[in-house]
Amino acid sequence: MIFSLTILGSSSALPTSLRFPTAHVLNVHERLFLIDCGEGAQIQLRRYHLKMNRINHAFISHVHGDHTLGLIGLLSTFNLLGRKNPFTVFAPSEFEEALFFNLKFYANNLTFPVNFVPVDTFKSQVIYEDKHVMVTTLPLHHRVPAVGYLFTEVVDKLNIKKTFIDKYKPGVGNILRIKAGNDYVSSDGTVICNSDITYHSHLPRKYAYCSDTLYSERLVGLVKNVDLLYHEATFSHNDLELARATGHSTAVQAATVASKANVDMLLIGHFSSRYKKIGDLEHEAKQVFEKTVAVSDGQTFTVPEKRNILV
Repeated sequence: MIFSLTILGSSSALPTSLRFPTAHVLNVHERLFLIDCGEGAQIQLRRYHLKMNRINHAFISHVHGDHTLGLIGLLSTFNLLGRKNPFTVFAPSEFEEALFFNLKFYANNLTFPVNFVPVDTFKSQVIYEDKHVMVTTLPLHHRVPAVGYLFTEVVDKLNIKKTFIDKYKPGVGNILRIKAGNDYVSSDGTVICNSDITYHSHLPRKYAYCSDTLYSERLVGLVKNVDLLYHEATFSHNDLELARATGHSTAVQAATVASKANVDMLLIGHFSSRYKKIGDLEHEAKQVFEKTVAVSDGQTFTVPEKRNILV
């Protein structure tokens, strides 16, 4: 099953000749989730051969143009193509008025419903779940209310350990209840915890998206042990004071979050156009966290399935 991330845009504030503003697409089992939608996102979707009709949800981090200006154009294109499927936008509440005002002005009489779900930017909570993925918010610290998103794969059904089957020989009814997540109660009344007798054949894969934020120790705990962490690195650590003044992070700070959170891989992006050599930012981050990649538009990062090895 696929679990992969494609970078549509990796620039902050301004588009450049090489980089579009921020937008990502996460593919979870061939379902596509749009994360932020900077200017030109729909062009990038076509350029990188991503099937737009598989996108039914957009997760917006905050109401700044370099993260939102592409959404109206994308929804307008969906309308021109005669889309019928509903489209849901998750975003801070401040975005709702701007979204529907622009839709009314530019894409009146939509052929499909657009739903808006406001997200709380102060606490971490599950905002979406289906049979493939669960999405949890990650509060960020920026100049305006901002939130990141943690995407956690929903893994296969529970399996029962063979040692338990051999010892207790549960009937079909008990097996179904255990696979549904219930504890096992033996004939003598002994309760055996479900987690002690079951396992998943694969471990859930996780992607955390953290854009436009000051360094946050709280964030470290929220992204602990994720497979793939995207953390903005707008500035070099030489420009730390500028980062603080504008509500952003440096490459070193992004790497510090990754190191403390023990993530598998760090992706840095949202680069200021002042830097002509992005490799310098990657080098800074790698001094703190070696498994760092400074992303470019069009790159795709695939997280392989993680088989659960029972001891």
